[in-house]
Amino acid sequence: MSKAGEETDQLKALQETIRYAATHSAFYRRLFSKLNLNPDSVQSLEDLRRIPFTTKDDLQKENLDFICVPPTKIIDYITTSGTLGKPVTVVMTEKDLERLASNECESLRCAGGSENEIYQLMTTMDRRFMAGLAYFLGARKLGAGIIRVGNGVPELQWDTIRRMKPTALIAVPSFLIKLIEYAKAQGFDPADCSVKKAICIGEPIRNSDFTFNTLGKRITESWPIDLYSTYASTEMGAAFTECSAGRGGHYQSELLIAELIGEDDRPVGAGQEGELVITTLGLEGMPLIRFRTGDICVAHSEPCICGRTSFRLGPIIGRKLQMIKFKGTSLYPPAVYDILNANTKVNNYLVEVTTNDLGTDEVLVRIGTEVPGPELEKELTEHFRARLRVAPSIRFESPDRIRVEQMPEISRKPILFLDKRH
Repeated sequence: MSKAGEETDQLKALQETIRYAATHSAFYRRLFSKLNLNPDSVQSLEDLRRIPFTTKDDLQKENLDFICVPPTKIIDYITTSGTLGKPVTVVMTEKDLERLASNECESLRCAGGSENEIYQLMTTMDRRFMAGLAYFLGARKLGAGIIRVGNGVPELQWDTIRRMKPTALIAVPSFLIKLIEYAKAQGFDPADCSVKKAICIGEPIRNSDFTFNTLGKRITESWPIDLYSTYASTEMGAAFTECSAGRGGHYQSELLIAELIGEDDRPVGAGQEGELVITTLGLEGMPLIRFRTGDICVAHSEPCICGRTSFRLGPIIGRKLQMIKFKGTSLYPPAVYDILNANTKVNNYLVEVTTNDLGTDEVLVRIGTEVPGPELEKELTEHFRARLRVAPSIRFESPDRIRVEQMPEISRKPILFLDKRH
């Protein structure tokens, strides 16, 4: 489809979304009334900018007022992970679940998937988690096989790989490291199996220039499989997924309108970092208009070698609310994670940020390791200074203690960042 045709279709879907939300959502009905905005006044994609942003705070405080359908039309209740605060309930109708399946089917196809694929799902489908459900529905729509193992338990994962011979894994990339370590400890080569690729969720595997970061390198150096990065959120019910070129996640314009904004809340220029803002298209249960994700990234508009023409989203650089200002340097937690992931003596870790007596940020890196001591502290400090220009405080603890804090019973994914600032 031409760019003009794509924009025409987007505008039509946007107008339908705005009219629908203004009619069925108590939150948006109040917003439009308060601002004296006529939903029919949006006559171009640029007119969307006249509507105020929706924030995570809005969702947390007025969660139920975003729901647009009666309970009788709700098929699935989903909850966000609550990484940046109170979890939010998201509801889906039958139509929304079909949209979710279509999104993930296209995402898997973008990553080279077909009906011949057999996916081993290493994320949970319970605990009201969207990702596991989305991948199951997407694989089903694609016509591919899917093995629902769930998260954790390397022994069970490897036993399943040997017996059922999946061709692809869907997993958090740091868990792939655990699978590699288990294989080595048991004396076998992880490459000696049926798996050819992994769809990586929840953690970045690439740098801003699309080269593999430390995590991506550690996986591919020990297990030569193809890695595909994805970015998604519960609130938008859609995903940006890489193709084989590995040059960013492809945008599905029929499902979302995406904006990147700067500190002044205006669109950023080409190649500049900005906060991703999304407007959902075609959602029935809980549509969102100009929702601030809090995620910082860069959009890439040059044509992709795969033939897709829509823009691509680069790796998530960090979350706006998690930015650390430490000793005159601004940084995001993933930059710290990358250094820690590179050191094989680091079993696990937590990055803890507090406010000191002067009102500025203090950073403590709590490291789980079997070999604590001044040598490892010196080694890590030098790497921090070389890569970040500053070195946080380091405290060694037992890996078991860190593991308990990383994975509390109510959590669905590892906690790596503890924000204890005022």
